Amino acid sequence: MAKNVAIGLQNFADFIEKNYFYVDKTAFIREWWEAGDSVTLITRPRRFGKTLNMSMVEHFFSTDYAHRGDLFENLAIWKHDAYRMLQGTYPVISLSFANVKERTYEMARRKICQLLVNLYAEHQYLRDSDSLGTREKEYFDRVSVSMDDADATLALYQLSNFMYRYYGEKVIILLDEYDTPMQEAYMNGYWDEMVSFTRSMFNAGFKTNPWLERAIMTGITRVSKESVFSDLNNLKVVTTTSSEYATSFGFTQEEVFRSLDEQEMGQEKEMVKLWYDGFVFGTCKDIYNPWSILNFLDTGKYMPYWANTSSNSLVGKLVREGGRGIKEKFEALLSGKTITSEIDEQIVYSQLDGNERAVWSLLLTSGYLKVLSVEDYREIQEGEAPEYELALTNLEVKLMFKNMIRDWFSKADSDYNDFVKALLAGDKKAMNVYMNRVAVSVFSYFDTGKSPSGQEPERFYHGFVLGLIVELQGRYVITSNRESGFGRYDVLLEPKNPAEDDAIILEFKVHDPEDEQTLRDTVQEALNQIERRRYDTVFLEKGISQERIRRYGFAFEGKKVLIG
Repeated sequence: MAKNVAIGLQNFADFIEKNYFYVDKTAFIREWWEAGDSVTLITRPRRFGKTLNMSMVEHFFSTDYAHRGDLFENLAIWKHDAYRMLQGTYPVISLSFANVKERTYEMARRKICQLLVNLYAEHQYLRDSDSLGTREKEYFDRVSVSMDDADATLALYQLSNFMYRYYGEKVIILLDEYDTPMQEAYMNGYWDEMVSFTRSMFNAGFKTNPWLERAIMTGITRVSKESVFSDLNNLKVVTTTSSEYATSFGFTQEEVFRSLDEQEMGQEKEMVKLWYDGFVFGTCKDIYNPWSILNFLDTGKYMPYWANTSSNSLVGKLVREGGRGIKEKFEALLSGKTITSEIDEQIVYSQLDGNERAVWSLLLTSGYLKVLSVEDYREIQEGEAPEYELALTNLEVKLMFKNMIRDWFSKADSDYNDFVKALLAGDKKAMNVYMNRVAVSVFSYFDTGKSPSGQEPERFYHGFVLGLIVELQGRYVITSNRESGFGRYDVLLEPKNPAEDDAIILEFKVHDPEDEQTLRDTVQEALNQIERRRYDTVFLEKGISQERIRRYGFAFEGKKVLIG
């Protein structure tokens, strides 16, 4: 019989007590406890059940839920007598940084302090008990949104002490979405201050804490040990390429197909697989994101649910502002191809602006890419890192990126569409009019290419190419920066039906006043380069005649564009 599907619910008890649709993940409790690790950091993409699993762990271990074995009696963990005896026997500290999304360090720090204030308020009974001395009660009273760094960074440490004194048992600490403040700090320019603050907090709470029994931290990324976890040598890190807990977060294909049958939707299995399958954790393939599956079970409609759940601003920034290599590989991914790259699962945010490996690593960790294969370690030269073959995760992710690219051009949507029509028609005058309108509306989102033409091509060009891929891939095979003739062209549009459409060569140049007096000179140099380096060779070899090959030079200067 089909059950009600609750969307957005994150409290474990609500699922059980109200008999909502729930996929049993309690085996995670046993696997984690028997691993025996002091502090476990688990990274998974957003909306993969991290918060619900943390709530499940809290309900299982916390003294606040002693004698609530009824919540687990029909689940996998309750089959083991030893774990029935563990339920409700430990004091648990549970908090989440998921909502720490502030534009300034001062506001982010204040938000974290408020969360600590709320935590202490939940345990006000400690302040009122006889287990604390005068000095401990004075510290309890100092916990406020305006407390100094010393008190704030010691808050988890001190609360662990207070709870140990009261209960006579060491504490379990659960910190959900630990890296949300880190990502916001990177995006908004207060990285160093946030790292310093959280490093002190984590060191006190998780490393030098004698009252800590176990801890779990969850997040999307594994922030570089050198920046945040430099003092934590007791940290067990479980990433998306690790084998531990591979099926504890996200739904396996067996779980998804069984759920479809239970909800009387078994006929949708193949289409659901096309849309939402593709995540890989360790060696476990065919993992589905729970958010999309739950929404599909609820509505029966195919939509990019997971991809649209929250801001993709960091991902968009990395792709939009990335260099030539990033945009070329991204173009290949959108066209259904794979790319290869080394991967470093320790995300160094300071490297994201210029390190291609760091960008692909973040996209993999965040769930936008999946691993198809890994280079055999036995075939790698000493000192080298293995190459990973990567692809977009599934249809849902592909659609998300296509929509993202459309959004970049939304402010100039009509002009952009008119420009594409003018390009197809070969109307240079109209191309210039519409392209300059696009430039005024859109170029502020991109690096408009202030370097001279002999250096890195303007980054807008790459964004523009991605836009063309979205709009024209039905009629053209679009390639960029490939070998043809005696050099590497910028963009080629090869018609899928040469009898109806002309082949097109686009060459882009940033105006360099040292070499060219006017934009028109820059355009002419772009056209000369097309001829000099014989970029039309690839078309001629495929039997496309010279008269069916159109050549355009684009000259950029800030927000000015001239096409010839």
